[in-house]
Amino acid sequence: MSLERINPAELSPPAGFSHAVVAAAGSRLVMLAGQTALDGSGAVVGATLPEQFERALANLLGVLAAAGGTPDRLARVTVYAADVADYRAHASELGRIWRRLAGRDYPSMAVVGVVRLWDEQALVELDGIAVLD
Repeated sequence: MSLERINPAELSPPAGFSHAVVAAAGSRLVMLAGQTALDGSGAVVGATLPEQFERALANLLGVLAAAGGTPDRLARVTVYAADVADYRAHASELGRIWRRLAGRDYPSMAVVGVVRLWDEQALVELDGIAVLD
């Protein structure tokens, strides 16, 4: 099974995401629930967006690993941000965190601004879809 990343030349060049990811048939589709910066006891950790993003991404990748996947198998990730301006202000740092934890095989992605998340202290939440062999 393979994933093909599609980035048409006529679209704006993607930075930190792919425009589309195509998966071959005969694979397992893994739906990853939204993950925030919760620690094992259920408390939100990290005071800043980058700190919470790193923990939320680590949590998402931990669930993916438990399902038998690796970061390069992510086909789709949605980021829910309580403050999109803050997210944009930290975009370079968040990109470095992503590359350190997940590498450079970017899934298709979207950032969605939300009024608030389930846990009031949470600044960011990530969910995703992965395709496994």
